[in-house]
Amino acid sequence: MQLHNKINRDELKEWLMKETFSRKTISFYRYFFLENPQEFRDKIYRDWFALDCFGRIYVAREGINAQMSVPEHHFDTFLKTLEKHEILKDIPIKYAIEDDGKSFYKLTIKVRPKLVADGLDDGSYDVTNVGKHLSGLEFHNLIGQKNTVVVDMRNYYESEIGRFEGAICPEADTFREELEIATNLLHDKKDKKILLYCTGGIRCEKASAYLKNQGFEDVNQLHGGVLEYARQIKKAKLESKFIGKNFVFDERLGESQQFLN
Repeated sequence: MQLHNKINRDELKEWLMKETFSRKTISFYRYFFLENPQEFRDKIYRDWFALDCFGRIYVAREGINAQMSVPEHHFDTFLKTLEKHEILKDIPIKYAIEDDGKSFYKLTIKVRPKLVADGLDDGSYDVTNVGKHLSGLEFHNLIGQKNTVVVDMRNYYESEIGRFEGAICPEADTFREELEIATNLLHDKKDKKILLYCTGGIRCEKASAYLKNQGFEDVNQLHGGVLEYARQIKKAKLESKFIGKNFVFDERLGESQQFLN
């Protein structure tokens, strides 16, 4: 069995549009030390290819980051494949809100040096020693409170089209730059409650570990990112504190938050 796609994108997109079943668009990540990322990558590729899953998945020694489209009629079986691997057991899954099932047209799983490139040597800080996870509602209630600081850990072009009220938005194009800028901007705020957020959670999770390594103690992160915040706020029928659009990295590009208001 070949472990990568060889069919051209136009043909794949045509097949996708002709599908007669529905798909769920999901995302998940976890920082976890993997001994053999390539071996793990090949195992999950076999499982997920057999279920007609599509998506873009990155695997590294520090864990996994996945955005996927899974056929609804295979979804229960897909969940069972997660339980086969320690890194994937009970992993939190985020579900897209605006979802037509056309987010991806092929399955791509790549092994990378890191999930989020930080430009730092391996072992320079513990990526699994992360900040406190906050639910969307907890994060919502803390925004604007005294002694809290909200920090956007996405790239600057993402915060330009949407951000939380009063958020600090470092003007950076790379995660490495953002870590440095955010640390400098917060240097006199180590006694504050730091609230980090990003699109799906993976960048602010790593940023929280970095800030803890830099001596910040009350570091918190929006668990599941803006995507999960949107879902919880909609369910609670609250007015969103996210202004604009949330940038997402698939065929949808921008996922509007207008339904929250």
